[in-house]
Amino acid sequence: MKKLLLIGNPNTGKTTLFNSLTKSHEHIGNWHGVTVSEKAKQFVYREQVFELVDLPGLYSLSALSYEEQVACESLYKNMDSLVINICDINNLQRNLYLTLQLLELGLDVILVINTMGKGKKFLSVDKDILEKELKIETILINADSKKEVNLLKEKIYNHKKINKENNFDYLKNIKNNEIFFNLTQKIENIAIKYSFPKNYFAIKLLEKDDYFFNLLDEKSKAEIENLTANISVLDVAKARHFRCEQICNLATKRLIKKAYGEEKLDKIFLNKFLALPIFALIMLAVFYLTFFSLGAWLSGALQDLINLITSPIVQWIRSVCPLMWVGDLFEYGIVGGVGSLVSFLPQIVLLFFFLSILEDSGYLARLAFCFEDIFKKVGLSGKSVYTLLMGFGCSATAALTARNMEDKNSKIKTAMLTPYMSCSAKLPIYAVLGGAFFGASNVFLIFLLYLLGVIVALVLSMILEKTSLKSKNQSFILEFPPYRFPSFKRVWNIIGENLKQFLVRIGSVIVSVNIIVWVLSSFSFGFEYVVETGGKSMLQTLGEILSPIFIPLGFGNWGATSALIAGIVAKEVIVSSIAIFNNVSAGGEFSIADVSASLTDPMSAVYFTPASALSYMVFCLLYCPCAATMSVLSKEIGKKWTIISIVIQFVIAYMISMLVFLLFGAIEKFGAGLVIGGALGVLAVCLSIVYLVLRRKKKSSCGNCELCKF
Repeated sequence: MKKLLLIGNPNTGKTTLFNSLTKSHEHIGNWHGVTVSEKAKQFVYREQVFELVDLPGLYSLSALSYEEQVACESLYKNMDSLVINICDINNLQRNLYLTLQLLELGLDVILVINTMGKGKKFLSVDKDILEKELKIETILINADSKKEVNLLKEKIYNHKKINKENNFDYLKNIKNNEIFFNLTQKIENIAIKYSFPKNYFAIKLLEKDDYFFNLLDEKSKAEIENLTANISVLDVAKARHFRCEQICNLATKRLIKKAYGEEKLDKIFLNKFLALPIFALIMLAVFYLTFFSLGAWLSGALQDLINLITSPIVQWIRSVCPLMWVGDLFEYGIVGGVGSLVSFLPQIVLLFFFLSILEDSGYLARLAFCFEDIFKKVGLSGKSVYTLLMGFGCSATAALTARNMEDKNSKIKTAMLTPYMSCSAKLPIYAVLGGAFFGASNVFLIFLLYLLGVIVALVLSMILEKTSLKSKNQSFILEFPPYRFPSFKRVWNIIGENLKQFLVRIGSVIVSVNIIVWVLSSFSFGFEYVVETGGKSMLQTLGEILSPIFIPLGFGNWGATSALIAGIVAKEVIVSSIAIFNNVSAGGEFSIADVSASLTDPMSAVYFTPASALSYMVFCLLYCPCAATMSVLSKEIGKKWTIISIVIQFVIAYMISMLVFLLFGAIEKFGAGLVIGGALGVLAVCLSIVYLVLRRKKKSSCGNCELCKF
């Protein structure tokens, strides 16, 4: 088996090529950090087995972040492997900077120029000149084309390692290059010891690379630091950039005069006044189509199909088994609980469909740019945008992408904030509770819940930045892909992967939890079936003990409390638990409307008023994350910060939910105008006090100069 390493800058089509070569469905995105760890898969060509390793994207072999360290260390451990270096045809000069470093490292490289298919090309490339200048095999292909990828497979299959020196004359352009060549001779034996080319080892020492300095003893470190004191890291970079420019001047020809990434639509989407309102309107449209109109119609059709399939099954089970609890287990515990979630499948698919279109069109990458300034002010970087946007899909997956933060404190903060994003598992909660009490206004309410999660996360980040988790300045390089029509193949892959995860969760975790919840809510501690005996179930007894805690929030009943406990395993279980507690059956004429209607009945185990329903929705948004997310957080940021994060989340959820409940109740009693006016008045007084305190503090700190006098 032959090992291949796939490497390139972010947004060059690296993961697309990986998927094409191995027939995989890894997530593709215009983000730095989409791949945060190695991904390996085998493929066979002409009976030869190849293992392709997809390394995280990076701009150079001077690692700054976690994923860049992963890529560099993998290269150093597999220097005998064939490297597939992919470059974007429109960004060739910048991409070649990494190519030169791969050659300096002495790797066997095939250069792949991704022509981006039918996308707009700004350059034409002469492959023969590139091969002559770089002395490596080069191929131009569309990474998404099966036919052209097969040409690359043929080149890989026939490739023979070329044992000849590459032309490194550009290293002579390093300022004070005599120091560099002296250093090369000085560390030759050390380089041989660690199996690195002496030129490369010397360059990394000039670049002050910690990985290579840590290979030296203390005496050698001191000598080399003294020897290289007059050479800047920029001197090495300038020599490489000059060589990249030389190669591109010879091998490329510009087809379009304007710069790559300069788009007319950016004047609208990146406008400082229009960017955020446009984003808000887009998301409102997405929510309307997802939860109403199209989404509601599709969910209704699926509910009818579920009823058609499950009703005969439940009736048959009751006919063949005389035990009442067995029939109830299937009707309410399994079919009813799971059916209440499966019927939301079209809405979840629609949400991912719209988000994948926004991502693949190039819009979401620009959104990260819009939020960069806001995030900087609260101690985050633009890299955090991708992680938090991922949180709208799955908090556990999003927390993993926080690895790409080069600053430890920023990584901890970003990971801690992901559960505040409203993940797809919370959508059924909003639909069921909002549908019961807020009708058509629910689309605006859902949008506000998403917005609330973001605002709470940013405020918490600002507090952590001012207290215990001060961040360092971080680099943020953002790729602006061209606007393009989304690829049906990529969109379908994203939807398919999320659909698969949802169904796997339903088929494993959620069915198991629903059975446990039904058993606990149907049997007493004496293991008597309470439906027949009329006693209290185990879950009701436990819920009644804990429910007084939530009385100030408006939902101090055992059913609502028990559903929250079950939701710690998976947030989807909250809705299925409500269906179980309220005895909503999927065996007859069943619909989500039945679950919603049961919430307005004072005789139900789970009962709300409009005020308590809104409070419950806010609490579900903000309280502790699911078990999978807690596990990821523990692994990524440690048990200490995971526990702190959970405690903070619960406290914030409790305080905001109570505030929402009290405000809603006050509005119902005194009217919206009076309450809003009073709230604005209190806010104005508080801001005035803060302003005067800060002004007084500033006056004291500058020695009471004339400019500070009132």
